[in-house]
Amino acid sequence: MTSTTTTTTTTSTTGTIQVFTYKDGLLARLAHDLRLTLGRFEIQREGATVQARFWPGSLRVDGAIDRRGQLDPAALSDSDRRKIGENIANEVLHLDRSPEASFRGQIVADGAAVEGELTLAGRSVALRVPVQAVGDRLRAEVTLAPSRWGIAPFKALAGAIKLQDRVLVVIELDAAAGSWSAG
Repeated sequence: MTSTTTTTTTTSTTGTIQVFTYKDGLLARLAHDLRLTLGRFEIQREGATVQARFWPGSLRVDGAIDRRGQLDPAALSDSDRRKIGENIANEVLHLDRSPEASFRGQIVADGAAVEGELTLAGRSVALRVPVQAVGDRLRAEVTLAPSRWGIAPFKALAGAIKLQDRVLVVIELDAAAGSWSAG
């Protein structure tokens, strides 16, 4: 008698990763704080180990964040969104050199955080990411200083408009799943 064992991996797409950028500079009032959504990622949890791959080229500009902290998708034209996306890919992240980012870490503090290394733009940096259980969701928020990975903030008009050296990354995942992906 022959026995066959089949292992099935279920991938949940019930997760989102959003990135928030913040304006700075003398003419900051002419610029916008932005919300972007990462369209392609894979996150896997096996025991206490978390591994993830991210494709920054899949970042989509959702729109500007208004003074109340709300998304205003109409504040940017399609042309503005396209130009911002090109600047992110070519002038900020240089995706032609490093098209993928990754994270490898361990769940610590009884699940309240993940500690590991984020590799971005070819550089690995230690990172601690606090995690909260909110109903049936896991929510992680972490502020990154891109300069830690050698990424200079975007500048326009000789620096009169620029981005702050901080981005907020918000990750929301289905708590019941063991792996998540998009794209």
